[in-house]
Amino acid sequence: MKFSTVLSATAGLLAATCAYANDGLLELQKNPDLWPTQLGNYQGQRYSELDQINKDNVGNLQVAWQFSTGVLRGHEGGPLYIGDGRIFIHTPFPNKVFALDIDTGRMLWKYEPDQDPRAIAVMCCDTVNRGVAYADGKIFIAQAAGELVALNADNGEVLWSVQNADHTIGETQTMSPLVVGDKVIVGISGGEYGVRAHMTAYNIETGEMEWRGYSQGPDSEVLLDPNTTTMMGKPIGEADKGVSTWPEGEWKLGGGAPWGWITYDPDLNLIYYGTGNPGSWNPAQRAVDGKPADNLWSISVMARDADTGQVKWVYQKVPFDEWDYDGVNENVLVDLEIDGEQRKALHIIDRTGFAFLIDRETGVPIKIEKFAPETNWATSYDLETGRPVLDPKFSTFTQGVDVNTTGICPTAMGAKNMQPSSYSQKTGLIYAGINRICMDYEPWEVEYVAGQPYVGATLAMHPSPTELGGHGGLGSFIAWDPVEMKTVWEIDEPFAVWSGALTTGGDVAFYGTLEGYVKAVDQETGKELWSFKTPSGVIGNVNTFQHEGRQYIGVLSGVGGWAGIGLAAGLTESDEGLGAVGVFGQLSDYTNLGGVLTLFALPES
Repeated sequence: MKFSTVLSATAGLLAATCAYANDGLLELQKNPDLWPTQLGNYQGQRYSELDQINKDNVGNLQVAWQFSTGVLRGHEGGPLYIGDGRIFIHTPFPNKVFALDIDTGRMLWKYEPDQDPRAIAVMCCDTVNRGVAYADGKIFIAQAAGELVALNADNGEVLWSVQNADHTIGETQTMSPLVVGDKVIVGISGGEYGVRAHMTAYNIETGEMEWRGYSQGPDSEVLLDPNTTTMMGKPIGEADKGVSTWPEGEWKLGGGAPWGWITYDPDLNLIYYGTGNPGSWNPAQRAVDGKPADNLWSISVMARDADTGQVKWVYQKVPFDEWDYDGVNENVLVDLEIDGEQRKALHIIDRTGFAFLIDRETGVPIKIEKFAPETNWATSYDLETGRPVLDPKFSTFTQGVDVNTTGICPTAMGAKNMQPSSYSQKTGLIYAGINRICMDYEPWEVEYVAGQPYVGATLAMHPSPTELGGHGGLGSFIAWDPVEMKTVWEIDEPFAVWSGALTTGGDVAFYGTLEGYVKAVDQETGKELWSFKTPSGVIGNVNTFQHEGRQYIGVLSGVGGWAGIGLAAGLTESDEGLGAVGVFGQLSDYTNLGGVLTLFALPES
């Protein structure tokens, strides 16, 4: 795709400083020296204009300094830089926050909450946290045990704290909040514990709740008007489908946890995020009168008014999910020329193995294509209905309870998990870490008990077969054309790629590996230009920023997350970690636990 066919989404969206947007945070996003949000900007593009480090000199990168967090679990998210020489980082449970001097790595202040350790037991797939948010002199962190906390960015003092989740019933917090206008917006985790999930906005000055929208239930609680909220471009019409598409009362245990990422369009004043899997993983328990039911509004893209929380449109990617295909992957906002027409689009490299290109004004899909060739649970999507065309051979509902359905691709981890992709404004391509794994899936009857797992399935995972496009490894890193909807190039990796990608004005794409390498490759060709072995596996995001004329690359290393749960939690049985331990059993031969921020830079002249 030629650059002339792509509009600069950052320029187009940030130029319009909508009254609802946080003006201070918008100004920070305009400065390429800074990295003020976890995804780099409101649009979730993870692209930086900085080019001091480029494809000609990136091979000279060296360590500027390292900082140990003192926590040995999975480190997701990454460092924020808002200027003034201060970097902000966080840890998994107990969710410490550090302010560091960018020149030396010296700790300026530390916040360490006293959280209920019982929250650890109900955190699915490691005790991770995806990062702090910043606005108006405040650092915000969504803590595991359920508190949303605002800190003074100057000294780390607590300004306010509110309880947003109840860990005693399985609700926890792992996502990074996002500040829009005078609100900080955050969702909860807990889809494996029969929770009823929600997205909630709080006033950034007082901590007072402004609105809360549930993922299922009555329209009044979802914040949905069936007469004005659209699905596939048409009003929903029927009331309370978040109740009627579930067995009686099951919506109260429906999951739909929005634990991934939020993006925002200031022009439209809409936030975008995905809801997670329905509970339980046994689809038979979610059937209505013995037949598949849509289980709305799980695994859906939600477009909500940032000011009121009202849903403008919703699109369900996987009705009646039978495979735990969480819908929480990032919705990257890009303005593209498609078939000769400029479109305000939203793009998802999804867990399902399909890439979605959606009109972000209407929620109507423009194109849906496979990016993972081994994907077999569905053959394609019907653009008229927006629904997948299923292959009954891989239906865990059709095969039945207590029957092991084999060879389903991708696994419940997804062909891409929540690790955020990057959209390069230079190439017009999207870069993402991919998982090349398939699974066997056996559903079974499970009874709901508050605070206990509400899963109802046993999984076994294995590399995708070569006859389906597998290459013997468990992952890859790809460059994807979001207009042509095709892979431009791919780099094979021995393990799933679980880090967030970064692209820059220096023609370089960065990513990390589970063995612990940070790699730089040519955006155009995928040629490896540089790599460095960090102290532990990388499941964090690679970020970049510049201080006093020197560009830095920063990454948190610390193996864990679902892929590294065996190492992180000391699990050894192959079926533990919801099947992850078996397929990632060799990871311990390559890396070990850690928690380190590493900053790289070119040698000082």
